[in-house]
Amino acid sequence: MPVWLSILLFAGGSSLVGADEIRVAVASNVVGAARVLVDRFEAATEHSVVLASGSTGKHYAQILHGAPFQVFLAADERRPRLLAESGRAVEGSRVSYGRGRLVLWSPGESLVDAEGGVLATGDFAYLALANPRLAPYGRAAKQVLENRGLWEALEGRRVMGENIAQTFQFVRTGNAALGFVALSQLEAPERSMGGSRWLVPETLHEPIEQQAVLLADEPAPRAFLEFVTGEQGQAILRDHGYEVP
Repeated sequence: MPVWLSILLFAGGSSLVGADEIRVAVASNVVGAARVLVDRFEAATEHSVVLASGSTGKHYAQILHGAPFQVFLAADERRPRLLAESGRAVEGSRVSYGRGRLVLWSPGESLVDAEGGVLATGDFAYLALANPRLAPYGRAAKQVLENRGLWEALEGRRVMGENIAQTFQFVRTGNAALGFVALSQLEAPERSMGGSRWLVPETLHEPIEQQAVLLADEPAPRAFLEFVTGEQGQAILRDHGYEVP
């Protein structure tokens, strides 16, 4: 069974078809906000939404291999652009829905200083980051370390998650003392994580411009994407730590 099919079966039961069921591939950094978006959207419409979360790179590969997603909420602009350029996305549907922020975070109250200087001190065993090849937040983390001249120096201490959700769990459970995570994982109306953090300046990495595309030109998926980029959807994303257009 293809991986994307097992994901959808797990997330949404055995029904993979239905005019009002919308299948959405969502980057793992935005899944918390996406659940709120889905709750509000479903309450306002007759449609239902099935979310499949994971790294943007893996979702992109699954879409190229025929995964039946109808909407793709990515963590970068590159994969949606490539899908649009190759004709796999609905023409004219590519849109920015938020800009993510990278944070160096530790559950320890005093480990991470306001300038991220802890990275150069070596006062930690392991540093977690997402796989730069698959996850845009991991790519941004690598750029930060390269800009600080620490990528090679920390080679033996880096622990890579497949996506930003796994990276967050590495830090939260203590398997890594600190790690590069998404601001959206630390801040949300329903909870705010403690510990110590450094909000990484965007001058140290390329902007994390998160874009979406339609993969099926149908009314229900289009309605969901319009909700995400509309006033109510943008307010939800802002509440979860995103900078919105």
